[in-house]
Amino acid sequence: MKQAIQVTRALAPDAEEYARHLEEVLASGQLTNHGPCMSRLEKELRQRLGVPHLALCANGTLALQLALHAAGLAGKEVITTPFSYAATVTALLWCGCRPVFADVDEETLCLDPRLAAEKIGPDTAGLLPVHIYGNACDVDAFGEIARAARLVVLYDAAQCFGGEFRGRSLLDYGDFAACSFHATKVFHTVEGGCVVARDPEGMDALGLLRACGHRGDTHFRLGVNAKMSEMHAAMGLCLLDKVAGSMAGRKRVSAVYDALLPERGLRRPLLRSGLDYNFAYYPVIFEDEKTALRVMERLNRENIFPRRYFYPALNTLPYLPAYQSCPVAESVSNRVLCLPLYAELEEADVGRIARIVRETL
Repeated sequence: MKQAIQVTRALAPDAEEYARHLEEVLASGQLTNHGPCMSRLEKELRQRLGVPHLALCANGTLALQLALHAAGLAGKEVITTPFSYAATVTALLWCGCRPVFADVDEETLCLDPRLAAEKIGPDTAGLLPVHIYGNACDVDAFGEIARAARLVVLYDAAQCFGGEFRGRSLLDYGDFAACSFHATKVFHTVEGGCVVARDPEGMDALGLLRACGHRGDTHFRLGVNAKMSEMHAAMGLCLLDKVAGSMAGRKRVSAVYDALLPERGLRRPLLRSGLDYNFAYYPVIFEDEKTALRVMERLNRENIFPRRYFYPALNTLPYLPAYQSCPVAESVSNRVLCLPLYAELEEADVGRIARIVRETL
């Protein structure tokens, strides 16, 4: 049996470089609480991404929760997408929000602005679209909707590190944007995340929220311990310069898939014009769920493990207070598979995966 091919492979640091960072951390005696590695990583990320204010935190789910509180959306009604990872909606629920689902655009799989606008009611306070698979939402339309209805726009940008739209980082859109630095992402700190804020007031709120709401012995507001440790920040510092090469490798692998996969029987989500994609995922949408499951089972038999990103549709989760119909998302979530994608994936293995898909259709 050949070595297992997983849906992705975490970007790895140079072991000696990481060890040097850890030696410095241990010598300093400061393992967390806004240490020098975290401060340096925040500064470098702000500069590289070209964003005004950025706060690191312990993971991407906490990033969403912090952003919801900083944006004043906790406990309020927020319109969001049913096609995403569960953390998008669980963050809303943990913050006491009332999620209202609008369906996705069938081509891009991002939240449909027209349908979102139709869901706006007297209690709506904000919008939480997701740049799904790193694809750009219709930021112009959401900006216009938010201005007209006086809503806050918080983008779940968990999957789009390294992606740019019209020459700007996707994290630089909206009032707030939350990103994940989980080990499965294009850039990671093993576990981690960040929130980008549009204004200094938002950044000030984030700083308090992630540090239990106090500075020194003065307590200002309710908060939580969401700080990034020095060990995790050190990992990020080691990987920053590797991201561009990793994205280039992912792009090469994606091009091989494009050339070898059949034109009939499946389709790819449409990337928004003006997007410089980060090649975080390679999703394919089959004509029906039975075919998608048959392809996955056949690949699994060959020790190849795609993932059903994202299944099930969030509006169907059993712990939600009520079902809200979103037929496009419900259909797509049943039929989509993300094929293995990482820079080190051998062309021969990509060919084998494509052959299995072709033979199974």
